Amino acid sequence: MDELIAELVAEQDYLDEAVRDAPEDRWNAPSPAEGWLMRDCISHLAELDRTAAIIAETGAYPSSDGRKGDGVLSAGQLDARSLSIEELLTFWRESRARLAAALRPLDARDRLPWAGNTMSVRSFTTARLMEAWSHGLDAIETAGVTPVDSDRLRNIAHIGYATRDFAYRNRGLDPNPEPLYVELTAPSGATWTWGPEDAANRITGAAGDFCRVVTQRIHYTDTALEYTEGAAEEFLQIAQAFAGPTGAGRPPKSG
Repeated sequence: MDELIAELVAEQDYLDEAVRDAPEDRWNAPSPAEGWLMRDCISHLAELDRTAAIIAETGAYPSSDGRKGDGVLSAGQLDARSLSIEELLTFWRESRARLAAALRPLDARDRLPWAGNTMSVRSFTTARLMEAWSHGLDAIETAGVTPVDSDRLRNIAHIGYATRDFAYRNRGLDPNPEPLYVELTAPSGATWTWGPEDAANRITGAAGDFCRVVTQRIHYTDTALEYTEGAAEEFLQIAQAFAGPTGAGRPPKSG
């Protein structure tokens, strides 16, 4: 857990450094997330990191004040629209520091509630890293910065592969039982694999491409991933590594 928490903090710190000096007009510009400004991407992370910290501290969700958002932004994101950029950054930094402190005493196998289910502390922490990276991509793009992938992506690739059955069930479909082999090249050049090596259904390529697909930050046809027809391509069409309702994903650039 110490290593995983350190990777979460490193991902958050990387994002902070990438966006903190962006001019204010970038912070108030539309991001690739439909209906969200760049600042909304960061306020979302701040809000959920604070919620995750309370859950890690208490084992339960914080009490709701009953307020709802506007269907696109949460009530918290709408409130954060009134913050200055420095105030927003302070909110986010305090939330994520509180989260890291709350996670450190916990056992990786403990269970915590999230998105209507429970998950292990290890998965809970990995999910926060995934959110920081995926929403960070939207913020970084809006800031006009070129993202730099790291081997922290192994955590995201793993959860992307592990949620294969969930992606089907979340759409009301029966999971495809055919074995799937995934082989990815890490940013460092290392090779990461999941599934039986002799599986007929295969996905290969860059870890960054695969992670962007499973977090629905890019359409799979806009990547350099190689995949077999059938179960492998079917998975790329519905992949969803994050909890909650089915995501709309990003349309193909050609369409």
